[in-house]
Amino acid sequence: MRRKRNSSRSRVLPSVVIAVSTLAAAYLGMSLYSANHFHFGTKINGVNVGGKTVEDAEGELSSQMQKYTLELQEKGDEKEQIKGTDIGLKYDDEKIKELKDKQNSFAWPSTLFKKDNAEADKVITYDENLLNKAIDNLKCVTNKKTTNPQNASLKYNNGSYEIVEEVAGNKINKEALHHSVADAIVNGKASLDLSSSNSYENPKYNAKSQEVADAKSIMDKYVNLKITYKSNGKTEILDGSTIHDWLSVNENMEVTFNEDKVKRYVNKIASIFNTFGNTRDFVTASNKTVQVSGGNYGWIVNKSQETKDLIEAIKGGQDVTKEPAYAQKAAVTGSNDVGNTYVEVNLTKQHVWFYKNGSLVVDGDVVTGNVSNNTGTPIGTYVLNYKEKNATLKGEDYSSPVDYWMPFNGNVGLHDASWRSEFGKQIYLASGSHGCVNCPYNLAQTIFANIEAGTPIVVYNE
Repeated sequence: MRRKRNSSRSRVLPSVVIAVSTLAAAYLGMSLYSANHFHFGTKINGVNVGGKTVEDAEGELSSQMQKYTLELQEKGDEKEQIKGTDIGLKYDDEKIKELKDKQNSFAWPSTLFKKDNAEADKVITYDENLLNKAIDNLKCVTNKKTTNPQNASLKYNNGSYEIVEEVAGNKINKEALHHSVADAIVNGKASLDLSSSNSYENPKYNAKSQEVADAKSIMDKYVNLKITYKSNGKTEILDGSTIHDWLSVNENMEVTFNEDKVKRYVNKIASIFNTFGNTRDFVTASNKTVQVSGGNYGWIVNKSQETKDLIEAIKGGQDVTKEPAYAQKAAVTGSNDVGNTYVEVNLTKQHVWFYKNGSLVVDGDVVTGNVSNNTGTPIGTYVLNYKEKNATLKGEDYSSPVDYWMPFNGNVGLHDASWRSEFGKQIYLASGSHGCVNCPYNLAQTIFANIEAGTPIVVYNE
């Protein structure tokens, strides 16, 4: 038994030695081969130079350089080419030799399992100016019928917004195209899809962008609210049927308002709620109704402030009932906004009445503007601007001190007139004032003591 075991071992050992020796010889042989040849799997600019000497690789590359063409696949099934000969494509033989010298000859086994062992950094070169020229001359670049990319948009329809798909367009991004083409060339690619390589300018926002969804949500909120204006017994309702025409999105998909259109709507609001200068039906002291037009009294919508307030109200996203912002207010609301505290000036009768809270405080004859000199007291409903004691009234040909000055239309106002000895009658026709309402001292004093700025002054002919 012991003899048989020794005999078997003696036969196995030579076989192992022979196998190891054979493998070692093969490894050393391939290592010596790799000392003068590229590793298997090595590619330069897409050209397989595995197993080739430097000289053979140079020959293969030189041949490929002459034949190289990069096909560009463009939108609309269009195709163009850039040829290696048009851009001065060539290889650097020193770089090829350096690449070979960097190989570890003894590492050849690892290359057997690699499909691509490309190590061709800057081995292939081209003329940058020629490449730029070639790109500039491409039809996809020079095309004058280029369609620019367009972001997804929002369209108002039946009370809400719908998303409109973006437009991809076919406008080339020259910087991206140059990068993609250069990368394809140095890697020996035969074709380049401009769409998949992002060589076109793309919309910033598409139909699935969160920014588009957010903008839609905001705009839907705005057009689904209702703003009710109520003032002076009048009502005006604003809703999405009008608001949608003011809305849009900017380049960053932010919701914006067309302020010019909002202002035009506020002009409409002003035309509804303004009473400034309106013709009013006024019931006189003699219980007669007269129509009084003009003047500076009444409600005036503050258009610039209301434009801002309205936009903010819409941004609030809630139904609102509101008054317009007013730059000037009348004493009361409603069609008869004069109220029951006012000064009544009857030019025909040359008489003044002052009512406070509906009760007559004082009345008396006056002298108004000189009709013969075209300085008649202007008709209309005015507002008392202020009151001042011990004022001096000045004009081109006069300077008159008064104790009680109550202006209501520029330099026209009520005041005492110590220089007059009589009032009323027809004095105003030929010897009236420069437009003011001249009052007896006691009448001016009493009105002054009881009146406040903002009180209506109604001047009319009966």
